[in-house]
This record gives sequence, structure tokens and C-alpha cells, in this order.
Amino acid sequence: MNKCISSVGAVALALALAGCETTGGGSAKGGGSTLSSALGAASAGGSGASKDENKVGAALDLFKAATVSDEELKSVSLQYRNYEDRQEKVAPAGNKYAQRLARLTKKHVNEDGLKLNFKVYLSNEVNANATPDGSIRVYSGLMDRMNDQELLGVIGHEIGHVKLAHSLSAMRTAYLASAGRKAASAAGGAGRLADSDLGALGEKLVNSQFSQSQETASDDYGLAFMQKHKYKVQAMESAFRKIAALSGKQGGLDQMLSSHPDPSGRADRMRDKAAGK
Repeated sequence: MNKCISSVGAVALALALAGCETTGGGSAKGGGSTLSSALGAASAGGSGASKDENKVGAALDLFKAATVSDEELKSVSLQYRNYEDRQEKVAPAGNKYAQRLARLTKKHVNEDGLKLNFKVYLSNEVNANATPDGSIRVYSGLMDRMNDQELLGVIGHEIGHVKLAHSLSAMRTAYLASAGRKAASAAGGAGRLADSDLGALGEKLVNSQFSQSQETASDDYGLAFMQKHKYKVQAMESAFRKIAALSGKQGGLDQMLSSHPDPSGRADRMRDKAAGK
């Protein structure tokens, strides 16, 4: 996201929420600047703040969140990932799932200019996800259903979400919608968030699903990843065929796929692209 565009939009929102209107001469109506008075009240501790001042305070809070840097968002992302790792059952190093994933990903911890880390969540859920700090998590339920080449295709797809900044965009959206931004802003940037804030952020993040165009772009990245490393490119198609076969059988999978390209169509597309069509 363009930071300058975000800033301009947030300033406009701040003025709109404050109820400020400008005359032809450009001065705010109402005998003095509501924004200035709100800032004055804020610096004085906010006592006796008017309704308009409260609106401006909320808008300024949103402004701070909207202009948070990519690096600050990655810091928030890492905090969230560490929180999630504590909530999920992470496969220990000696576990068969962890050993398999480590074998498949050992050459990809530094991939395409990214520093990545991989772990397995011991869960029957058929899923994998990535956060903008470079953390990629694969669920054992997915690993049970995919052979090594198919799993590498899924991993390539998830790397695509990081490299193409889809994960960063989703984190920004979730962060803007999360009350945790107030704590971070008060700490002068991406400060330490409480577990309750991180949990709420996670709920927002789940609801910030990738668009169909983002999923398609990551599919293409995944296929290029397979070609680059001389893996079996046909595995991208077969992985989607397996996901399509699970539709209606795996709890939550239909809802997850409802806003994305259908897996059968994605399989057909990967088949054609792998064949050079």
C-alpha cells in the first residue's frame, strides 16, 4: 500500500469525522478549528472533551494506524505469529511431520530475497498460511493428504503471498480494524501488544481473506517456484484436485474457498500453464 495515499486518506477521514466543513476561503466553519481544539484537549489529558473532539481523537488514532510503516507491521506480524505458535500445538523438532517439513524446506529458508521460517501445526485442518514476517505454517492435516511435490507447490504458493505483499496487505487491514493499534501507537510505533489484543488481531486477520486476483497471482508464483527449483510442476494441479475432492467433506473448507477461485478451476489453470498454454 502506498503510504502517502494512506496518509492523505486518513487526513481526509479525520476532517470528515470531526465534522469540519470549509468555506470558500478555506477556513473551518464554527468560529475556530475543531481539530486544533481537539489537539489542545488531548495535550491537556482530554478532560472535558466535546463530542467533536472525541471524533477527532478517534480519527487521529486511525490516522496513526493507517500510516504505520511496513517494518512496524512486520513487527506486529511477528508478535502475532509468536502468539499463535503458543496457542497451536507446534510439532517438535523430532516429530515426523517437523522432520519432513524441514527436509523439504531447508533450501528455502532464504528464498527470493526473503528470510523464511517453517513450522508444523499438529491439527487435522487442511490448511497452510503465511504472515508478512516470513513465517509459514503448515497443518499436519494438509501434509497427510499431499505428497512431497504437492506440498512444495503449496509452500511455493504461500511464499508468493509473502513476496507479493498479500500477507502484508491483509495484516494492515486487520491492524486497522483492531483495537490493538491504540497500544502500539501509544508506545511510539509497533509497541508490545497484549495477548488479548493479538487474539483480536488474529480474528480480524482471518476475516481479511485474500482476493481472487491475489490467489491467482500466488498460484502463478507457486508454479514459477516449482519451475525454478526443477520440481514437478504437475504437482500444482494435483494438489488442487485433492483440495477440490475435499470440498463438502472438510469442515470450514467450503466457507474458506467461497471467496476464492474454485480449486477445480485453479487445477485446470495450473495444468494449462504447466503445459505452456
